[in-house]
Amino acid sequence: MIDNLALKLRPTCLEELSGQKHLSSENSPFFKLLKSGTIPHCIFFGPAGVGKTTLARIVSKELELPFYELDATSVKVDAFRTIFANHKHSLAKPLIFIDEVHRLSKTQQEVLLLPMENKEAIIIGASTENPYFTLSSGIRSRSMLFEFFSLHVNDLEEVIERAKAIVEFSIDTDAKRYLLDSSAGDSRSLLNLLEFAIKVDTHVTLEILKSLRPNALKDGVSSDDTHYNLISAMIKSVRGSDVDAALYYLARLIDGGESADFIARRLVILASEDVGNANPNALNLASSCLNAVSKIGFPESRIILAQTLVYLTCCPKSNSCYKGINEALAYVKNEKALQIPSHLKSPSPKGYKYPHDFGGWVEQNYLEKNLHFYENSTMGFEKTLEEWLKKIKS
Repeated sequence: MIDNLALKLRPTCLEELSGQKHLSSENSPFFKLLKSGTIPHCIFFGPAGVGKTTLARIVSKELELPFYELDATSVKVDAFRTIFANHKHSLAKPLIFIDEVHRLSKTQQEVLLLPMENKEAIIIGASTENPYFTLSSGIRSRSMLFEFFSLHVNDLEEVIERAKAIVEFSIDTDAKRYLLDSSAGDSRSLLNLLEFAIKVDTHVTLEILKSLRPNALKDGVSSDDTHYNLISAMIKSVRGSDVDAALYYLARLIDGGESADFIARRLVILASEDVGNANPNALNLASSCLNAVSKIGFPESRIILAQTLVYLTCCPKSNSCYKGINEALAYVKNEKALQIPSHLKSPSPKGYKYPHDFGGWVEQNYLEKNLHFYENSTMGFEKTLEEWLKKIKS
């Protein structure tokens, strides 16, 4: 009986790699770079079990480089420094593969910057998280980012056929379908389930598979799809006032194991960014939601999240404040700082007109030049705010 089927079937060249044709096909830029004998620093990101570690090993073998495999959850800064020192005068620079690279601390990432710049080693990181959100700009600017995708059914069928070449077994049609569908595009998961099913009986049935894996795998909150893409889809559905779509994506996030706090924090941001003063109560409700779910947790928090989500989806929408602060920040960053008018400085000097002494408003300069950042959308309560402002100044 074969042990560790996934390890024994691990591809050793690009041609054997399942899926990822955008990287492994002869016409792909990655394939051409590798065959030319050079490769940049890389960040491989995508779901688990789709070939990220395998491709790093293939690169090392193809280029005949010393290979170091490190885990970001336990690696120490000294481990990097030791590798760099040991190969300081070597002609063949090492390839350092860092699994779960998004878990490197800020200090650990900074330690890599200069060696990456000086090509003291080739760094390949693998992550189930989107590097645009989890890695520093310094790491990203020195690396090429390559996305990996879940394997298609045809890719997984190829994996099963390769398994048949090294271990004798038979599998019922319905069992094969369950094996393919329940593995969530993860070849390692498929092979692990298949291996233990064969140990039970070399004739694999649906009953055996379901006894070992009662439910289909889910992508999990760490994958790009269920984390950033799902939260993005939920927010865009709320912004677009589609209640059913928003609830669907909320359900996907909850079912995938996303934390109630994370979802509630996104709703607080959304309430200000996309509803704003069109309905100021939206921010109050979202803030109350965040406070409530932090004390209650699942499963009851699903109701609080749903109530807040539906309310925000049905609200009139305005991004006037969001646009206004962005334009003001852009001006501050790109233009020379304006002098504060002397009558506005602290303590209030002579010349400042106290608005309450003039019935609530008096004309005076608050900036040394006329600037305009805020544009009222007149949506919902913003229309009332605009009317208030006009009445005050009249």
